[in-house]
Amino acid sequence: MTSTLPTLDLARFNGDPATRAAFLADLRHAARHVGFFYLTGHGIDPALIDDVLAQARAFFALPEAEKLGVEMVNSPHFRGYNRAAWELTRGQPDWREQIDFGAERDAVTGGPDWTRLQGPNQWPAAQPGMRPVILRWQAELTALAIRLLRAFALALGQDEDALATLYDGTPHHLMKLVRYPGREATDSDQGVGAHKDSGLLTLLLQDRQRGLQVETSAGWIDAEPMPGSFVVNIGELLEMASDGYLRATMHRVVTPPAGIDRISVAFFMGARLDATVPLLELPPALAAEARGPERDPNNPLFNAVGRNYLKGRLRSHPDVARRHHADLIGA
Repeated sequence: MTSTLPTLDLARFNGDPATRAAFLADLRHAARHVGFFYLTGHGIDPALIDDVLAQARAFFALPEAEKLGVEMVNSPHFRGYNRAAWELTRGQPDWREQIDFGAERDAVTGGPDWTRLQGPNQWPAAQPGMRPVILRWQAELTALAIRLLRAFALALGQDEDALATLYDGTPHHLMKLVRYPGREATDSDQGVGAHKDSGLLTLLLQDRQRGLQVETSAGWIDAEPMPGSFVVNIGELLEMASDGYLRATMHRVVTPPAGIDRISVAFFMGARLDATVPLLELPPALAAEARGPERDPNNPLFNAVGRNYLKGRLRSHPDVARRHHADLIGA
């Protein structure tokens, strides 16, 4: 019976051939049977980890007017601050306040609908130190996620760069600084409702407060915070590419007890918006165990990456959709 997430040391990936092979076997097993694991040996500077958590706490401590100055509804690119209960998961409000950042790029004029997702972030004027920390975090987490994707390709019997068409050049990514207020502020225990992540991989940094829960064959288990680690989980794009051999797993966050809040930093590594998800040709032994991606009539998946992401953002942020993208929602 699974009662805790497996732990994988990425330093083993750089070991001798036997050590690397054992790591890849463990990676494949954890990703297939749990879909979540703790990652250690990742090489991210502990001082940077402290800095990004400090920036998160400083932002959430700002006066409400300062936070609303970068409210997401002002951004057609779905970047910025959301008050608690402002984002929806499966139609229900999540009890968390957060600020979303994507890749810092110029907006695109014209082109397919999904090009609207590209553009600049909103940065709080009262916190000038935030931008350099967040941009460094994005760069280092992107590099870390690519190392993991190369490891996954090898674990699936592919060339190391078998997934490179998804991330080479300008991969789409999203990060959230999130604060979950204590239970005294809400009657609901839904910090975030049960869901799967839509990208390739998610790397989550937790503070000391528990809250993340993962659905397993034994039921829901707590992903207790482990200092110095990331919680990594499989996204739906990687499930699609592996024909369901790897599984994106349902997870949720429960509201902290009264008088306690929870801070997390989530980095969602996605694919290029102009990419199409390939179907990897797995070795026969793995292909025989591939079940195909799960089908959810309430959440259809598309091989066209940009279409997938745009669908999810329009659904999760109806206020942004109404203000900036009414033509896409039939209004």
